[in-house]
Amino acid sequence: MSLQEKVMEAMKAAMKAKDTQSLEALRSIKSAMLLAQTETGSKMDLSEEDELKLLQKQVKQRKDSAAIYTDQNRPDLAEPELLQAKVIEQFLPQQLSEEEVSRIVDQVISETGASSMADMGKVMGLVSAKLAGKADGKTISTAVKTRLS
Repeated sequence: MSLQEKVMEAMKAAMKAKDTQSLEALRSIKSAMLLAQTETGSKMDLSEEDELKLLQKQVKQRKDSAAIYTDQNRPDLAEPELLQAKVIEQFLPQQLSEEEVSRIVDQVISETGASSMADMGKVMGLVSAKLAGKADGKTISTAVKTRLS
C-alpha cells in the first residue's frame, strides 16, 4: 500500500471519528504530496525517498511552529501543532536513538577517514543517505560535530 493510499484510509477513519486535528494534518500531507507531484510536471507517484523527505518537512514545520508558540507563551496554539506532528510521524519509519545515530556516524567516519570539521559535509552526506527518514538532520549534525571536533 502506497503512502497516498495509507493517508486516504487514515483520512476516512478521521472523518468517521470526527477527529478534526488528525484530519487537518492528513489533508496537509495529501496537499503537499499533490504539490510535489505537480512540480515535476508528471502524474507519476513520488519515490519513497521523496515521500519521506516530504513527511519529515511537515513534521519539522509543525515542531518549529510549536516551539515559536511556546516561546511566545501560547500553549493554546502550540498543542494542536504538536498533535498534528504526532499524526504525521505515524507515517515515518521508527526513528533511531541518538546512540544508534552516533554508532553509524562513527562507522562512516572510520570508513572515510574523516578527521576534522573540514570533512563534515562529506560525512553528513553519507550518514544522511544511510539514515534517510530514520533520523532528522539536527540529530545527525550534532553527532557529526561532536565526533569531528
